[in-house]
Amino acid sequence: MFADIPVDVGITYEGERIRKPAMHVELGGPDVKEKFELLRVKKPEEVEDGKVEIIGPDVDQIAEGSKIPFGVYIEVAGKELEEDMEGVMERRIHDFSNWIQGYMHLNQRDTIWLRMDKKAVKKGLNLKVVGKVLCRLYKSELPIIEKIQITFITDPEEVKKRYEEARQVYEKRDARVRGMTDEEVDVFYGCTLCQSFAPSHVCVITPQRYANCGAISWLDGRAAAKVDPKGPIFAIPKGECLDEWAGEWSGANKVVAEKSLGEVTRVKLYSAFDCPHTSCGCFECTTFYVPECDGLGIVHRDFKGVTPTGLTFGAIADSTAGGRQVPGFHGLSFEYMRSKKFLRADGGWERIIWMPKEVKERMKDYIPAELYDKIATEEDAKTVEELKTFLEAHNHPVVSKWKKEEVAAPAAPAEAVAPAAAMPQAVTPTAPQMAATPVATLPEMVVPAGGISFIFKNVKIYAEKLIIRRSKEGK
Repeated sequence: MFADIPVDVGITYEGERIRKPAMHVELGGPDVKEKFELLRVKKPEEVEDGKVEIIGPDVDQIAEGSKIPFGVYIEVAGKELEEDMEGVMERRIHDFSNWIQGYMHLNQRDTIWLRMDKKAVKKGLNLKVVGKVLCRLYKSELPIIEKIQITFITDPEEVKKRYEEARQVYEKRDARVRGMTDEEVDVFYGCTLCQSFAPSHVCVITPQRYANCGAISWLDGRAAAKVDPKGPIFAIPKGECLDEWAGEWSGANKVVAEKSLGEVTRVKLYSAFDCPHTSCGCFECTTFYVPECDGLGIVHRDFKGVTPTGLTFGAIADSTAGGRQVPGFHGLSFEYMRSKKFLRADGGWERIIWMPKEVKERMKDYIPAELYDKIATEEDAKTVEELKTFLEAHNHPVVSKWKKEEVAAPAAPAEAVAPAAAMPQAVTPTAPQMAATPVATLPEMVVPAGGISFIFKNVKIYAEKLIIRRSKEGK
């Protein structure tokens, strides 16, 4: 795309993964606390167009295999730009960065995770070059931007200082939409920025359901659709309300079906069980179902430990991501957890039984006071048995449901509950009562008798080796 750039640049590289053995350096990521990306709208006289500055060493001066704190600070100017547009323009760092061969960008805001490939660095790729490419892509793809300058920060002390400033900006943005409700608007917004990694994923953004990534609010979606009407963020007419309590609208279903190429046809925005919203991989947190307790745990990507189910965030995320609808496994943002519509079809906070202490403290003002001490953390329960004991000792609402099930009539045979031909579906509650909340069964992989089908859409695969073996009969 650019003759003076040492590596190729183009949309074909979206979705490229750089594995650990191939990386020269990791910028941010799960092993580093301080990392961020931030875009601010400035006055024209405050921006030097095309300037790329690096505070700290560039990647060619950093030891191979290093993992370092990292910050990206972009300043833009233009007579039509408004502060409300900052969030959506900032989110475009994700796709523009992934257009660069040998440069991988994941996540957003203060959870960014980037890697630079060894081969690309040897060809001459560095942050100075990345900045030059981003400047050009921003101005060509978003002509509303008249001037742009970019600063990369690799100096740990400077990253730490600006990290706190960035988080204050994020909080200010998020607070703007908290007083709005889904009922008072006629239009939702959709986002397909993550389809390079999850082809069937479509984010439906409402005033009370933030994007999974935590970076795009309903107001951000409105601004994005205005700036780039044909872009990856677009309006979704609500249409007819099919299920007010669970959050299902005909307009959202129609657009999701179109944008997912028919892979997903129904979405209920306030449920993790019944037609749940799909997840890409950029989500800030994810729920996971604990069948022994009939409750939901929540884990965020910064949690390094193991949940009571024995799974790490990474393992749970693998079950959640990819644009699939997996009952009980549901990507979400911190901001959605602050919403009054938070998983209300499943019982809301009354269905949450475990989360890391860091998340619990962060959500302290939004978890109902009577439930706060009843939700376990990694300090209270490390196994399912310990979790059950904790929930009983603290009289968590799910415990009363166990007791009702103990005195209920025997359940029907398993074959009648979960037919092998279909993904388990939960029962939608008709009223906001805990006893009526849906119960999920864990998904199973079903292999058709005729073999295995692989369906690839907009995928570019790099593999050193692929081995397919026929399993022994009956295995």
